[in-house]
Amino acid sequence: MTKLTQKKVKFEWDDKKEATFQLLKQKLCSAPILALPEGSEDFIVYCDASNKGLGAVLMQREKVISYASRQLKIHEKNYMTHDLELGAVVFALKIWRHYLDYDCDIYYHPGKANVVADALSRKE
Repeated sequence: MTKLTQKKVKFEWDDKKEATFQLLKQKLCSAPILALPEGSEDFIVYCDASNKGLGAVLMQREKVISYASRQLKIHEKNYMTHDLELGAVVFALKIWRHYLDYDCDIYYHPGKANVVADALSRKE
């Protein structure tokens, strides 16, 4: 796409691009991207931190309820990794505290098992 912003670069809309566009349009309009919360139980928060930002996902019964992310503040760029990870937990719990119980368990998931929150923490 960035090549299209250059001068004298032509863009040809062929059948393959049309089919891809129609498929994307159909998926965006038909599939629920976010779900509404049902009740006040079974919430799971996945969160992650990187050297760029913090990211978190609120899920209930394997459905995404909400996403949250933010860039690191200037002073946070000096934090150690474990401090950033804890900061991501605090960031998520502050946002979604009204959904969550006070009695919660915290589990560690390596990056490969925490794909969505990992991606949110690395976006620019």
